[in-house]
Amino acid sequence: MTCTRMKPMMDQGTLVVAIKRCTTVRDLETIQAYMIRTNFTQDSFLLSKLIESYAITLPIRQIAHAYKLFSWTHQPNLFMWNTIIRGYSINDSSSLKAIALYKDMHLSGISSNSFTFGFVLKACCNLPRLEEGKMLHSQVLKMGLDYETHVVNGLIKLYTTCGRVDEAHDLFDEMPERDLVSWSTMVSGYVQNGCSNEALLLFKQMQAQNVKADEFTLASVVGACGDMGALDLGKWVHSYIDKESIDIDIVLGTSLVDMYSKCGSLDNAIRVFEGMSKRDVMAWSTMIGGCAIHGFGEKALKVFHAMKGTNVRPNSVTFTSVLCACSHSGLVEEGCQYFNSMSLEYGITPQIEHYGCMVDLFCRAGLVLRAHKFIQKMPIKPNAVLWRTLLGACKTHGYKELSESITREVLELEPHSAENYVLVSNVYASLGRWSSVSKVRSQMKHKKAKKQHGWSSIEMGFVVHQFVMGDELHPEIRQIYPMLDQMAKKLKQEGHVATTIDVLHDIDEEEKEHALGFHSERLAIAYGLLRLSKDSPIRIVKNLRVCADCHSVIKLISSVYKRDIIVRDRIRFHHFREGKCSCNDYW
Repeated sequence: MTCTRMKPMMDQGTLVVAIKRCTTVRDLETIQAYMIRTNFTQDSFLLSKLIESYAITLPIRQIAHAYKLFSWTHQPNLFMWNTIIRGYSINDSSSLKAIALYKDMHLSGISSNSFTFGFVLKACCNLPRLEEGKMLHSQVLKMGLDYETHVVNGLIKLYTTCGRVDEAHDLFDEMPERDLVSWSTMVSGYVQNGCSNEALLLFKQMQAQNVKADEFTLASVVGACGDMGALDLGKWVHSYIDKESIDIDIVLGTSLVDMYSKCGSLDNAIRVFEGMSKRDVMAWSTMIGGCAIHGFGEKALKVFHAMKGTNVRPNSVTFTSVLCACSHSGLVEEGCQYFNSMSLEYGITPQIEHYGCMVDLFCRAGLVLRAHKFIQKMPIKPNAVLWRTLLGACKTHGYKELSESITREVLELEPHSAENYVLVSNVYASLGRWSSVSKVRSQMKHKKAKKQHGWSSIEMGFVVHQFVMGDELHPEIRQIYPMLDQMAKKLKQEGHVATTIDVLHDIDEEEKEHALGFHSERLAIAYGLLRLSKDSPIRIVKNLRVCADCHSVIKLISSVYKRDIIVRDRIRFHHFREGKCSCNDYW
């Protein structure tokens, strides 16, 4: 629209239509000037519409101009307050202003309505601000607006954003009516907080109540399947998407690529990726990362080069995936070239995760001294992860003197991390420094450092079964332990000798072997051998790294039982087949 000429004395209705038709700031300013000349700025309805266009209408959106008009208004009405609060709640950077305006509105004596709470809760989620959100929750209850579905949806979003999943679930359970947004918000909230199993259970409940999921919900569910390694369920969700003719957009397509990669089905991930009509930088980065965690470095780099042939420019996440691919495949010189190209070719400043990939790259290649020199020359302060990576490499490659100096760095940076104390203690144990081992264990107790509990899971019949070390709670545990004993006997017949150096206990060798035998991944594998058909691969997800002894054991199991075993640990995938592992025994 071009508003160069205005008809004399346009009425209110005509001006409202003219404001709605504006597509540029200049158009809107022309109408504003006309309203000033004709004294229409005294018309609160027209002024509300003008503020609304400046505050939220794209591509015009000029929030500062909207606020100027708002502040000139003698007595802003509720619609004006809601509009300006909404305008400021759109972006994270201006959300604090939205909360401040709500407080001003409250002090001015204007009563809020359900729309007000929706906009302010969005601002609280953007920041996030739990305390202000709780105050809003109490005001919602006081005003009796807790029956408004969209207000409760906002509260659920707030609590999940702030990590208060139980409070969010209580609100969800108490809702008299739920819409699709309610279900989507709760499912995605579970996924964002690492409660993937709960997300999948809620999705099943959603299906039982015949609530049709949208792309947003399905992207969250697919993400949960990936986190849990639930390949069968992930495939079912994919078939549901196809059956319901749901459009696989960039977000959903990327989620499917990520899910298949995390579930150990890289072929399916590639198939989905190649079938996507549009791919953004996140889709490309996810595909590169999927190849990387499976140890297919050269394939990952081919995808990266294909990406460079398009108009999609790599970002920081892309280079994390590329460097990870180089690290897992031992491509040292290629990794160095890509790392240098970040700043020289793309103007991307390397962050701590990129430096971490480089240290890991050098350490995996046995270039321990080069890794140490690289850390010393870093322009940013190295974190405990980098020092821990180097310390682990020193232990593996026998750099005794260097390992002793690094132990101090690790414990000083993260004095409450049990993982650090275990690693340092194991380093001292490998050096035969038993007094130092005792000292470190005393420090660990003094700092009350708690070790993260390990678990392993296996999917069977759309159900994810989770095991912990020495599990006694699984309903079929009485059948699992005899299978575990049978496995141990067969492995001994094959000449397996347990690697007990990483067991941090003052117990004899026999007890150490016994402790290793009950590790969660072995229980999951035993269950897989019991219940899966012989031609089905055994897929395991473990939240921690696979220990040295379990790695050796799983290689033997794959050979003795003639089974393909795929293990996804915290770092990468291990594809075990015929007594060999895809990681080439460096994990």
